[in-house]
Amino acid sequence: MDSQRPLPQKPLGFFPRTHRPVFLTSAGLMVVFILAGTLWTEQAGSLFTTIKNGIAETCSGLLTGASSIFLGVAVYLMLSPYGRIRLGGPGAEPEFGGTTWFAMLFSAGMGIGLVFWSIAEPILHLKQAPSIIPGLAPGPQAMQLTYFHWGLHAWAIFTLMALALGYFCYRHHLPLTIRSAFHPLLGKRIFGPIGDAIDVTAVVATMFGVATSLGLGAMQVNSGLFFVFGMERSPAHQVLLIALITALATTSVVLGLVRGISRLSHFNLWLSAAFLAFVGLFGPTAELLENWIVNMRDYLGYVLPLGYWVETRTDPAWRSNWTTFYLAWWTAWSPFVGMFIARISRGRTIRQFILGCLFGPTIATFLWLSLFGGTALHLELKDGIAVSQVVSRDVTQALFFTLDQLPFSAFTAGVATLVIITFFVTSSDSGSLVIDIITAGGDPDPPKSQRVFWAVTEGVIASILLLGGGLNALQTAAITTGLPFAVLMLFMCYALLKALRQEAAEAQSPKRKR
Repeated sequence: MDSQRPLPQKPLGFFPRTHRPVFLTSAGLMVVFILAGTLWTEQAGSLFTTIKNGIAETCSGLLTGASSIFLGVAVYLMLSPYGRIRLGGPGAEPEFGGTTWFAMLFSAGMGIGLVFWSIAEPILHLKQAPSIIPGLAPGPQAMQLTYFHWGLHAWAIFTLMALALGYFCYRHHLPLTIRSAFHPLLGKRIFGPIGDAIDVTAVVATMFGVATSLGLGAMQVNSGLFFVFGMERSPAHQVLLIALITALATTSVVLGLVRGISRLSHFNLWLSAAFLAFVGLFGPTAELLENWIVNMRDYLGYVLPLGYWVETRTDPAWRSNWTTFYLAWWTAWSPFVGMFIARISRGRTIRQFILGCLFGPTIATFLWLSLFGGTALHLELKDGIAVSQVVSRDVTQALFFTLDQLPFSAFTAGVATLVIITFFVTSSDSGSLVIDIITAGGDPDPPKSQRVFWAVTEGVIASILLLGGGLNALQTAAITTGLPFAVLMLFMCYALLKALRQEAAEAQSPKRKR
């Protein structure tokens, strides 16, 4: 089924290096938001709450249903004959080795959020979640809900977006930008105003999705510095941290994919692995590993009905804070993560691509959640240490309070802060690169001046969201931008399946065989 069409040395370049309509519209929208958030901070906070509650009450089912469809499509493509198709043609070789590839996609795909929520979420589900899974005790249910929010549904969203972008770029020689995934539906109109609107929507979703992560990271870095050095926790210090770390991210994105982002992702992966190994070694090791295996086994049985249970057995407020937020957040992240993964994945078959993007990161994510979240649950349920009280008082302290119960707490708190910072930088620089590629019309090596502009803008947006409502504002930004993009992704899935069927039909036609 591999296409025999030769791949040009430089298949892109349909647009100039700055695609002005998308760049100017996206930049204009960001400037309007920055001005409005700065001038009317209090009103913005109230508006964030109203929007978040409205979407949670009316559109949560759409997000849950869409994510289940994306998972089903991904599994179908992996198992189908389409899985043999190679992104880039029969002779294409991967640009990055397996370890580097995994390090970059995992750092971009989860990053700060995983560190932020890995302890806080299971503990909060233990104390606050309604009874959702029939017959399951609160402790195991807490881990299953956490798995549901961070597992296959999340990575299916990223995988489908990345696959669509990689397929249309490397097989059909279209620009590496979101509009290209809609070519089977729109044809040449993707190069007009409709395509511009799709790319602008992607830029806005990416900007607020990444800004949400930067805001969470700033809050937790501030807590880490408070724990280690006594630095006061305040919005002002968090904005200062965003500014400092954005400067590091700007340097990384200017250095480029190979010299900057890939090296930092490698460092981040090994530092995170060492940190994870420490927690596993000094926590209740045997219990944690056993629970990891048992929880993954149970998850396979719950993964499909959980979406229905969450929608029918929970109140809108709980769904808004958890499931709706997560699925919208992942969808808002999908243009950024998907394009970044597509950019680094040329040369792999669709089957290899889905196996690597869907299952590898999910298993690693579950290991992280099991070791960190499992340690916190063990402290709470078996050792009588009130982790839940600390989490309820200040969610950003969950990680550092738990580390304080293990040996060498001062040292590990410093390491944890460094891990958060490196995730912070990799999220920001990857997001800046992706937004720059979109606003440069799919140019894989966009102007460095634009990279700086978008990196700085991400930091400013994150700061305004923190000042305008903190965690609530960050969650609302993700939900508001993720919802419309979920609808676009449903059309994108149809377009991808249509193009794959057409390629298969062309490969089997008598004229093609001659």
